[in-house]
Amino acid sequence: MTNKVPESGSMAGASASRGAKQTGVRGLFARASTEAMLLVFLVALLIFLGTQSEYFLTVGNLRNIGLALSVLAVLAFPSTMLIISGNFDLSVASNAAFTGMLFAVVTNGGKDQVMLGVLVALLGGLMIGVFNGFLVTVVRVNSLITTLGTLAIFRGLAKILSNGQTLRVQGFRFMGQGEWFGIPIAFYIVAAVAIIVWFILRNTVYGRNLYAIGSNATAARLVGIRNNATIFATFALTGFLGGVAGLMLTSELTAASPIAGLGLELSVVSAVVLGGASLAGGRGTVLGTILGLLILTCVNNGMTLAGLSSFWQEVARGVILIAAVAFDQLRIRVGGK
Repeated sequence: MTNKVPESGSMAGASASRGAKQTGVRGLFARASTEAMLLVFLVALLIFLGTQSEYFLTVGNLRNIGLALSVLAVLAFPSTMLIISGNFDLSVASNAAFTGMLFAVVTNGGKDQVMLGVLVALLGGLMIGVFNGFLVTVVRVNSLITTLGTLAIFRGLAKILSNGQTLRVQGFRFMGQGEWFGIPIAFYIVAAVAIIVWFILRNTVYGRNLYAIGSNATAARLVGIRNNATIFATFALTGFLGGVAGLMLTSELTAASPIAGLGLELSVVSAVVLGGASLAGGRGTVLGTILGLLILTCVNNGMTLAGLSSFWQEVARGVILIAAVAFDQLRIRVGGK
């Protein structure tokens, strides 16, 4: 008996046939980036909401959308870094409320101690990040449990500092309400934080280490990456920027409230995951987070213009978060990414 060996042309034909089968939905998912798909969805969303309300695409309303996402963005960018490393910080909103309250207590409603109040608030935010980082990297408490605990701790401390009351502040409007060349200062702050985080993730060893740790922490440690030091530094940065967000929120409201930013932690996670970051770590970008922020904020704004209550906005955020995770898992299975 003789064995027939397939001709090379037949093998090539079979390979080409299999490749052709990949050009449908599977090929689309394999080739398209998360950012590209999010951009298409965002454009479609803008067109749809623009047809639903004549006010949606006005300059004034688009400015309101930008201001609405500014505090959220300052919290979301460092949270992207943490999620890339496979960690979480659910205390960011409580951080903002607590540091805003620190500012109000130090200034005592006056204008003379504004700079001292700013420094104390930023230091307070940094210390929250250091505390979270210590518990995660030294005590070895899971980051989800750690930050759930500190979420309650610092929200409670904000209430203790103010006796549960809202404290008015004066002489501190520039971070939340000020403008420079007709552009809100909050936009400059968001742009600066976005550029810094983008540069860190794209062009530094520290940023590459975050991706390596999130992809495989054991392998990262074996090649000499200092996992704990990297994660600790990221928690510290997240805490510091939580203080910046707290000052922006206090400046915008001209008051510090112990319930300020309540629920923002869900919006932060939603925006980052919607932007393509993996909850398992190892994946995420600043551009994706920006697109996620824009989608979330546009949906909320559109629902407000439609006269729907804030309760439905909470429902929408939850639906978007679940849909984003489900879609990401589908893309991984189908596209092999």
